[in-house]
Order: sequence, then C-alpha cells, then structure tokens
Amino acid sequence: MDSLITLISILTPLFIGFFIRVPKHILRLVDKGLNALVYIILGLIGISLAQVDNIGREIGFIAGAGALLFACVIGMNLLILMLFDRKRPWQNDLQGSGRKARVSISGSLKQIACVLAGFVLGRALKESWLPPESANTYALMLLVLLVGIQLGSSGITLRKVLINRRGVETFVLITVSGLIGGALFALLMPGVKLSQGLALASGFGWYSLSGIVMTGAYGPVWGSVALVNDLAREFFALMFIPLLMRRYPSAAVGVGGATSLDFTLPVIQSSGGLAVVPLAISFGFVINVSAPFLMVFFSSF
Repeated sequence: MDSLITLISILTPLFIGFFIRVPKHILRLVDKGLNALVYIILGLIGISLAQVDNIGREIGFIAGAGALLFACVIGMNLLILMLFDRKRPWQNDLQGSGRKARVSISGSLKQIACVLAGFVLGRALKESWLPPESANTYALMLLVLLVGIQLGSSGITLRKVLINRRGVETFVLITVSGLIGGALFALLMPGVKLSQGLALASGFGWYSLSGIVMTGAYGPVWGSVALVNDLAREFFALMFIPLLMRRYPSAAVGVGGATSLDFTLPVIQSSGGLAVVPLAISFGFVINVSAPFLMVFFSSF
C-alpha cells in the first residue's frame, strides 16, 4: 500500500502538470522555481544522511557501492547502444554548430555542495529544528508538478514523442540495458536482492527523485548510493556526449538519461546539431515519465 501511495503521489502531479499550459514568461518562473527546488531537495537528502548512525563508516560504503552501480549501469548502457548505433546507423546527417561543445560541471558541483550543506546542517542543528520527514515528500510532489508543467508548456505532445521512432527505441534500449546493469550490481554486491538492484538502477539520472524515493524505500544510505550513481551519470554525460555523438548518436543521447531533456540538452545540441534535438526530446520525455514508475515498482518487492 505504501508503494502505491508513493507512486500516486509522484505520477499524479506529473500528469496534472503536463496538462497545465502557461505562457512563456510564467514558464521562465517555473524553470527558476524548478532549479531552486532541486537544490532544496538535495539539501533535504543531505539532512537525512546526517541522521544515519556511524555515518563516518558509511561514507566509504556509499562511494564504493555508488561507483559499482554506476559502472554496471553505464557500462551496459554504452555496450547495448553502441552496438545498436553500429548495426543501425542513424540516417540523419549530424552537423554540429561548428563550435566546440562547452562542457560545464559547475552545476553538478553546486548540487554536490547542496548535499554537503544539508549534511552539515543536519549534524549541527537540534532535532527539533530539523524539517519533518514529510518535507521530502511534499518537495518531491512539487518538483514533479513543475516538471510536468515544464514538459506540457514546452510544446511537447505525445504524438511528437511517440512518432520519433529512434527516440523510443533509445528509451527501450537504455531501460533494458540499465536494468541488466542493476541486476549485475545485485549479483556483485553482497546483501542486495534483485529487486533492489533494479530499483537503484531505475533513476536514469534523475538524482533528486531517486535520492528521495530510494531513501524512503531502503534508508538514507541507499538513497545516497542512488544519488551518487545518478550524479555520476550527469558528470559522465557532460564529458563524453561530444566524443560519442559523431559515431554513436543514440548512445550520446542515452547516457544523459533524464537530463537529456534539460541539463545536458545544450551539450547534445551543440555536439549533434538541431537534427538530434527531436531524438533527445522524445527519449528524455519518455524516460522522465517512466523512471518514477520503475523505481517505485521495483522497490515494492
């Protein structure tokens, strides 16, 4: 029942938001609010992590487990999608903007800083001064509502998403290969059952969502492992999208996961030109909608 309530609390605001249309000047405010909310949620994750007993001993475990999960998931993603790009080359002529793609990791560093700031506050403040646990849930519901509004007001229709065959194929391959990576992680990591490995692998780069959902399902330590995995995907995407784009466009878009619709989209466009943008939007939309469902579904077992 708890899993069903979690799923409803995530998907309902997402779909409500998708049918809310706002003018461009309001959409800019939504974008700013969404960015601010991401930082707030990351701070809340840090506060939750600070409440873990013997956290000093857990940091090494979080880093090691997060690195292993990332290696399994991103490794399988690249293997499957690079094979796909070689077997079925994309016919569009990918022409970049002529400029070298600008790669900025400043946003990712700010996100890590927010988690650390939340952790420091969580250790320093009295328990009575800390936000209630329900704050995470309400912040997450507001986040997915704003994401839905962002998607719906950006001119994205379900027809545009589903008509882009390459984008849907990329989504299917990223999802299947990511879940295989999660299963491999469960096989290699002692004490992790298959359903937990699949749940941890289902964030696909949506770190603010996976951190809270996995914290609710498995506790702050595993929520932090999911956060490390998905933040590492963002770092990796920023660095390697320009290198992958020429020969492996589907892989280049796919490694960005949920961020291919926003944070890594400028890198995707500057590396592959306008021709690759519909693919990225189609893939990014479907992965954003499916990730919450997959995380809650697998964590319910």
